[in-house]
This record gives sequence, C-alpha cells and structure tokens, in this order.
Amino acid sequence: MIKGNLRNGVQHFLYALDKKKHPYWNFRQIMELEEKYGGKSSFYFLALKPGERDFNYDLEEVASEIKYIRDRGWEVGLHGGHGSYLSLDDLVQKKKMLESALEKEVVGFRNHFLRFRIPDTWELLSKAGFKYDTTFGYADTVGFRNGMCHPFKPFDLITGKEIDLIEIPLVIMDCTLLGDYMRLDHERAWDITRQLIDTVEQCRGVITILWHNAYMQDDNLRFYERLLEYGYEKKAWMTSAENIFWWYDHSA
Repeated sequence: MIKGNLRNGVQHFLYALDKKKHPYWNFRQIMELEEKYGGKSSFYFLALKPGERDFNYDLEEVASEIKYIRDRGWEVGLHGGHGSYLSLDDLVQKKKMLESALEKEVVGFRNHFLRFRIPDTWELLSKAGFKYDTTFGYADTVGFRNGMCHPFKPFDLITGKEIDLIEIPLVIMDCTLLGDYMRLDHERAWDITRQLIDTVEQCRGVITILWHNAYMQDDNLRFYERLLEYGYEKKAWMTSAENIFWWYDHSA
C-alpha cells in the first residue's frame, strides 16, 4: 500500500486474516499437477515456534492440510530451522512437533537454506531418528555435490564408521536456477535441467529437484510442469524421497 499498489495491499491483508486464501497455500494444486503425470513428491514443513527466525505459521494451522497430504499418499518431512543442523535437541524437538501434528513418524529431513556441516549434521540426524537427508547440494549452482547421482550412506572419516543414514543429494533447486544465484532465463535453465536429467538417466541414477511452493506460480510453475512432462515421457519413477530411501535400503 505504501508503494501505491492498493490491490496487492488489500490482498495481503486478506491473506493475513485467512491464510488458506494465500496463493502459497497451494499444496492440493501441486498434488493434482503431479498426479496428472504420475508423480508424487515430498513436502517439507518447518516446525518453528513464535520468536524463532522465519516463523510465519503454527503447525496447528496446517495440521489438517498435512494430514490430507499424508492420506493422499504424499510424504511429509521436516524442514529444519536455521540452527537445526547443529543441534540434536532442536532436531528431536522439531521432529516430535511435526509428528504430533501429522500423527505419523517422520523419516525425512532437509535443512533451511541448505545449512549443513560434514559429518556433524549426518551424525545428529541419525541420532535424532531420521532415515534420510536430502540437504546435501549446492545453493549457488546446480549439479552433483557428491560427484555421483546415487543415494549413499555417509562415511565419518573421524570415527572410521558408516553413518546410519541415507543421503539423497540435492541436484536442482528452483531459486538457484531462476533466482538470485545463476539468474538464468527459462530456456537456458531448461537446457541445463534437461542435460542433468539425461545424464542421470544414462547412469540409472536419482535426481532430486527442490521446488518451493512460493515458486509454484506463473512461469515458474510452468517450468515445474515441464519437468514433470519430461520425466513422464521418459517413464521416470517420479516419487517421494521416502520411497527412494526404502528402495535403496532394500536394494543395497
């Protein structure tokens, strides 16, 4: 409203009164789009308390929605807070909060802003009871941070032991391609994305794509649909990270 955009000012006021009218409350539309191409993804929710950095909703406000996601067959995982990656107490507490709202065990994790410390975060996630993590990737570029396109069990060089956790590395993030990092136009971004998908197909690997619900708008939403359509044409198994974990755990 200060900028003179009365319409948007009124809309944001209405969103504050009823968050379900906000364009980011689009979980069902996302599921319908993925279902159209035979896909199922994972939704990662923050479990923050008032006063914590980036708090903007209470889990109770979205409890009915995450249960709907669960009942429809999609996965709900934990999106850690800023400091979660270095705090066992925080991980355990937030995991319990989400499980209480979801009424189901939470097995998957991704941390806020891809914050991570090797091997500490892996060790803490394992101790907190998580089965897999999918944080390990680049924020400023796309590609294979671990040098391969397959899930793996991390190895702790300090203890000389394998960590009881599966890492499903992140390869492509929306705001990396189209946001403030690489700043690509949609056609250049698609060329790179297609090359990465084709490479993973040749290696019979796994490609993890992170798309924020805030990016599920306009051209960025159409880009996501293009991803789904390309995967569908290739007969790719477009599934949740939880299903990838179970597949890897039983085939390893």
